[in-house]
Amino acid sequence: MTASQPIRVLLADDQTLVRAAFAMLVESARDMRVVGQAGNGREAVELARAVDVDLVVMDIRMPELDGIEATRRIAADPELADVKVLVLTTYDTDEYIVDALRAGASGFLVKDTKPAELLDAIRTVAAGEALLSPGPTARLIARVLRLPAPLPPAPAVPDALATLSDRERQVLTLVGRGLNNAEIAEALGLSPLTAKTHVSRIMGKLMARDRAQLVIAAYESGLVSPAARTDTG
Repeated sequence: MTASQPIRVLLADDQTLVRAAFAMLVESARDMRVVGQAGNGREAVELARAVDVDLVVMDIRMPELDGIEATRRIAADPELADVKVLVLTTYDTDEYIVDALRAGASGFLVKDTKPAELLDAIRTVAAGEALLSPGPTARLIARVLRLPAPLPPAPAVPDALATLSDRERQVLTLVGRGLNNAEIAEALGLSPLTAKTHVSRIMGKLMARDRAQLVIAAYESGLVSPAARTDTG
């Protein structure tokens, strides 16, 4: 995708009416177009491999193959390394969002989001910013990690964290708290470019696909405590 090319979007949702509504909205934007629609995760993976796709809007709960496994397969395919996945969630009920982000999703989208926010989310993730809004993502992860039976931590996180410098740990902590690069720069007295560079280096050291996985790493490593985040809005 270049600046002159539209964002090529693949829609994956088992509800035909939902797909149709999303398709109409996406097609109404001059800078994006729908290149395929899938009714389940298996179709989504097959279409992602068959057509040129920049971003997949992926529902979590689908028959045959759910959105989490579909995301995992897309993220694991070297030929699809540039394909971003934005997962759909009902926000208050989906407890699988952490799994989806671990699988390689670049962020999440609330199903009842406003039309303009959906288009902005697609643009943001397609541009490599990874998250529509780190704050809500962090709050959702915090809530999931407070459950009686939390998801097991990724074993590679503690070891990988040992490779981070003190400054990088500070930056990762702020990422986990939901701050964007500009806010991190202001909090630490850095230039925005330096903050962005730190985030990129941390992603490389932790082998994270994007910022969403850094948020998870910050929680799993204990740099950010779920108990410290009690806001739900």
